[in-house]
Amino acid sequence: MAKKHSTEDDAVAFRDAVRDVKPLTHVAPARGLVKPKPRARRRAPGAVPEDLEAAMPLVAPSASSGPDGAPVGAALSFHRPGVRTQVVRRLRRGLIPVEDEIDLHGLNQAAARDRLAQFLANSRALGRRCVRVIHGKGYRSGARGPVLKIAVDLWLRRHFDVMAFTSARALDGGTGAVYVLLRA
Repeated sequence: MAKKHSTEDDAVAFRDAVRDVKPLTHVAPARGLVKPKPRARRRAPGAVPEDLEAAMPLVAPSASSGPDGAPVGAALSFHRPGVRTQVVRRLRRGLIPVEDEIDLHGLNQAAARDRLAQFLANSRALGRRCVRVIHGKGYRSGARGPVLKIAVDLWLRRHFDVMAFTSARALDGGTGAVYVLLRA
């Protein structure tokens, strides 16, 4: 049967082990080395852009292609420089938990833009990292094509708090919705 050690035995053994140890002398930091100041953020989290029209302009519908030149029925995808491809891949596969969502179906562009800007600001203020934006596939838009899909693609690309977005998985809306990764 193994003998159990007491706390007192451990303390005595520790003191014996460190008996000959001398404390380090304090060394002053080298002169001329200045700790860099952190860069200030451009704006506070949770703030709606002051000039919403400049940040998220309304889009003239075009049935041919979206802002990046892709066909309007194609899947959307975007990421800022510095966002790792593994993160975008996890986002596309739906492996990052969606913490909130907004449905823009049936809204005109101006109302959708206002709601989306407020939703993104609130989500960022609440510390949410991944949200879903449902814009629809534009089946009822006729020859104009998916107006909100094209507009949401442009707005998210221009929004400061959006780090990446990609079309959702089929069970979450497919090409009629996007997962959006927000700035931490």
